[in-house]
Amino acid sequence: MEGVMQGMQAYGAGKAGGAFDPLTFFQQPQTILRLVCWLFSIVIFGCIANEGYVNRPDEIEEFCIFNRNQNACNYAVGMGTLAFLSCAAFLVLDVYFPQISSVKDRKKAVLADIGVSAFWSFVWFVGFCFLANQWQVAKEEDNPLREGADAARAAITFAFFSIFTWAVQAFLGFQKYKLGADSALFSQEYVDPTADPNAASPMGTDYTSYAADIDTAASTEPAFDGSAGYQGQEY
Repeated sequence: MEGVMQGMQAYGAGKAGGAFDPLTFFQQPQTILRLVCWLFSIVIFGCIANEGYVNRPDEIEEFCIFNRNQNACNYAVGMGTLAFLSCAAFLVLDVYFPQISSVKDRKKAVLADIGVSAFWSFVWFVGFCFLANQWQVAKEEDNPLREGADAARAAITFAFFSIFTWAVQAFLGFQKYKLGADSALFSQEYVDPTADPNAASPMGTDYTSYAADIDTAASTEPAFDGSAGYQGQEY
C-alpha cells in the first residue's frame, strides 16, 4: 500500500485538485529559502539604488560608489531587480504546482527551477567578485566623507549570501527532481495484481503457456477404453 501511495505522487506533490494550505506551503524549506532569496535581492538593489551614488564636495554629478564604475552599480541594481522578479514568478509557480496534472509539465517546471537557481547562484558569484573588487580599489578622495559605505558593504555581503541561498535552492530542486522521477517511474511500471492475474508474478506469462501445454497434452491423450474389461492378476 505504501508503494501505491508513492506512485500517486509526482515531483513532490500529490494528485492535482487538492486544496491549497497556506500554512503548509510557507513551512516548506523550498518556500522559506525562496523568500530569503527574494529578501536578499531587495536589499542589494535597494542599497545601491538609494545610497550607491555619491559625489565629491566640489562636484554636482553623482557617480557610482564602487570606484565610480557605473557598470558595478548597474549590475547590482539590474541583477537585484531581475532576481526579485524571478523569485516572485517561482513563488507563484510553487503555489500553482500542485494543480498541474501532467507529469511532464511538472518535470519541466522542476527542471526550470533547477536551471534558474543555478544561473542566479553563478550571477551572484560574479556580482560579489565584481563589487568587492571595485570597492577595494575605490579611491578615498572620490568619497572623503565615506557616504554610502554601509550600503556598499551590505550589497557585497548579501551578494555573497545569495550565492549559497540560490545554490541550496538548486540542490532542493534537484532532490525534488530525483524524488519525482522515481515516483513517476513507479507509477508507470506499477500494475494492480487484482486487475491481471498474470501480473501477480513475474512468471505469469510462462505459467499461462505451461498450463496451455498441459491442456493440449491432456486433450491428445487416448481416452480410456473400457471394452477390454477387467483383467485379473494371477498370483
